[in-house]
Amino acid sequence: MTNRSIKISILAVILVLIVSFFAFDLGQYLTLTYLKSQQQVFNNYYQLHRFSTLASYFVIYIIVTALSLPGATVMTLAGGALFGLWTALIVVSFASSIGATLAFLVSRFLLRDWVQQKFGDKLQAINKGVEKEGAFYLFSLRLVPLFPFFVINLVMGLTPLKTSLYYIVSQVGMLAGTFVFVNAGTQLGQLESAGGILSPGLLISFALLGVFPLVAKRIVAIFQARKVFAGYQKPQKFDYNLVVIGAGSGGLVSSYIAAAVKAKVALIEKHKMGGDCLNTGCVPSKALLRSAKMLSYAKRAKEFGFEKAEVAFDFAQVMERVQQKIAQIEPHDSIERYTSLGVEVIEGEAKITSPWMVEVNGKSLTTRSIIIATGAKPFVPPIKGLEQIDYLTSDNLWSLRERPEKLVVLGGGPIGSEMTQAFARLGSHVTQVEMGDRIVGREDPEVGEYLQKKFIEEGIQVLTGHQAQEVQVDAGHKRLICAHLGEKVTIEFDQILVAVGRKANVSGFGLEELGVEISPRGTVASDPFLRTNFPNILCAGDVAGPYQFTHTAAHQAWYAAVNALFGQFKSFKVDYRVIPWCTFTDAEVARVGLNEAEAKEQNISVEVTRYGIEDLDRAIADSEDDGWVKVLTKPGSDKILGVTIVGTHAGDLLAEYVLAMKYNLGLNKILGTIHTYPTLSEMNKFAAGEWKRAHAPEKLLSWIEKYHTWRRG
Repeated sequence: MTNRSIKISILAVILVLIVSFFAFDLGQYLTLTYLKSQQQVFNNYYQLHRFSTLASYFVIYIIVTALSLPGATVMTLAGGALFGLWTALIVVSFASSIGATLAFLVSRFLLRDWVQQKFGDKLQAINKGVEKEGAFYLFSLRLVPLFPFFVINLVMGLTPLKTSLYYIVSQVGMLAGTFVFVNAGTQLGQLESAGGILSPGLLISFALLGVFPLVAKRIVAIFQARKVFAGYQKPQKFDYNLVVIGAGSGGLVSSYIAAAVKAKVALIEKHKMGGDCLNTGCVPSKALLRSAKMLSYAKRAKEFGFEKAEVAFDFAQVMERVQQKIAQIEPHDSIERYTSLGVEVIEGEAKITSPWMVEVNGKSLTTRSIIIATGAKPFVPPIKGLEQIDYLTSDNLWSLRERPEKLVVLGGGPIGSEMTQAFARLGSHVTQVEMGDRIVGREDPEVGEYLQKKFIEEGIQVLTGHQAQEVQVDAGHKRLICAHLGEKVTIEFDQILVAVGRKANVSGFGLEELGVEISPRGTVASDPFLRTNFPNILCAGDVAGPYQFTHTAAHQAWYAAVNALFGQFKSFKVDYRVIPWCTFTDAEVARVGLNEAEAKEQNISVEVTRYGIEDLDRAIADSEDDGWVKVLTKPGSDKILGVTIVGTHAGDLLAEYVLAMKYNLGLNKILGTIHTYPTLSEMNKFAAGEWKRAHAPEKLLSWIEKYHTWRRG
């Protein structure tokens, strides 16, 4: 017989057995009611024919498990009732493991080759994980089953796990759970009346059934921790409850929370308190954008009733104002403030030398837990010749005191777009180069088209679909060579700003030596509780991903700090359901949840409601009547799935929708809320009104119209 014929024959036999089981209603004999009714008969037969009874039970149990039929749990309870604790434990333990292994082998023989051939490229990571940690994965699933055992049997058969290892791990892993269920069966077997339900033995057995998953989960955690921590000496005493590395948003909030709950916490920062947001990101960029916007108002003087307005300015003074605003905010994140809050702030370069030890300034600090909040830095792509010039990034941009006449901005994301508009308004001739087909590519296409049109109107050259290939310097002249539709495009420039993304800071402070895992996207790999593969080392902020926003870092910091300090009692999964963000161009682009493009990509049905700001009284009065609100709702419902606002102060106006989505408030609630007139916030109410108008009960209104007609006589 060919291999194919054997597979078809085995599959046919299995199908016949399964169909027979259901066709002849054999499941009725594997219920507690039936077994209880026949308990005395079984007991009598067992007393006379012990070996044959045990053998029959053993074979039937194997068949039920191997065919993944319902009834294994009832048979386990029945075994305890019929044979007693220890005899049933031995029989069930071996029968269940043998049956599980047979199911594993059948799945492997029938399906593994086909599955690996069809999905092998997608299963590479799983296969490698099973080869490396398969025994532990299986042991965890057996001890704390995340999926029913029959699913584990079938799925594991598709992996490279060795059969002998599968059997041994199953035998050991299922033993504790088998003991609990068999013990419960012995107590059920002694139940003679309703009053017996309150017997101590039965109550204890049911308590074990309830407590076992929690205990088993704890056992798995202990095994995992021992494996991870192997080779490291845990200190007898600790200097700190928590050491936080990095004093950006994630680190500041983490240490603040720890101090607030009276933990002893050290915060280590090697550069500047406040991290990127204060020193090179959010604060300086928004200060620069504000100055640039003032200049744009002067150019729009006629819109506000003025014949002409001119503003004389010194670029160096504008950049000095940026530094003044940083200095004005610095006390909020200062060493003095956090020291007063109870945080021990240490200036120096940290190095993690063990899961419980951090070295800084030649001193070793021992700690129960560590939070990595080391942030990110600008990503610089490998462009030929770029290294021969002093290119700009968001790190060194703020040292400029001479305005570049010709500025190239690489990148059409939020940072690139914000700086493109700001420098253009400050008088630079700006060329924005974006490799994708539009700027702000994470937003709906219409948003990118709107901003690109606005940029062009402000004199900006926007080059989408252009890939930067080389920087050339010839006799002091700098040129960027790009590829576009198979042709080369040359752009002359004085300065080039690289703003194509950010790269997490994961090297240089001990992660590599310790073996902390890094994700494929270059961030620290963490679970939903923000724990790394070392359960007492957690992470927060840009270094953790997946969102590189200051407010997300602060959000993650709460979870990281609480899980680090109280995880032995209760851990909390970080909640990413409602994450807002904003690109602070003019007009601003703010979003929370899905946009229309993502809904289409993910095949999510949505209803789109749109309100144009050109109809809003306050926006008209302010000459800012340009933009829109787009709300995505669940079809036939006012449940909000996502919102995009394009317009002035969009980032501030988005907050109402963030609150609504967080607490499941629909558009009807927003419509029923009083909004001050005249304010921009009314756009949210009017958008809700547009949705309501589209869902007006036409049939009911027609009857009401007839009622009013009748009332008029």
